Amino acid sequence: MLIGLLNHFTLKCRVEDLEPLKTFYGSVLGLTEGPRPGFDFPGAWLYSGGQATVHLAARLDEAAAPATGPLDHISFNGQDIEAMRKRLADLGIAFGESPVPGFPLHQIFLKDPVGLKVEITYRTDEETAL
Repeated sequence: MLIGLLNHFTLKCRVEDLEPLKTFYGSVLGLTEGPRPGFDFPGAWLYSGGQATVHLAARLDEAAAPATGPLDHISFNGQDIEAMRKRLADLGIAFGESPVPGFPLHQIFLKDPVGLKVEITYRTDEETAL
């Protein structure tokens, strides 16, 4: 059996984390809030290209975990690394960068408002300049 690309990931958070997370994923990655089922807890679904990629779930009866456990990071494919560098600088968001040895890839790493590491991977054979 074969699988396709990642469908979505879900972040459990506190109610007060919803707006900062929506702002972060919207302003940094360009995700937009869209339709979400009528669950009995607050949350949001954030979309990229018609796909609900990030699900936010504010579980009132559960505290948000301060650490990500075994989850190290999530990764998105990116386009236009220079535009992302400028966006992050304009937003005052700290980030690191790393080329991938032996592969035509370059990565940008940053943290979201609840501490999850976010990776954005760029193909260097498609970029004009890094």
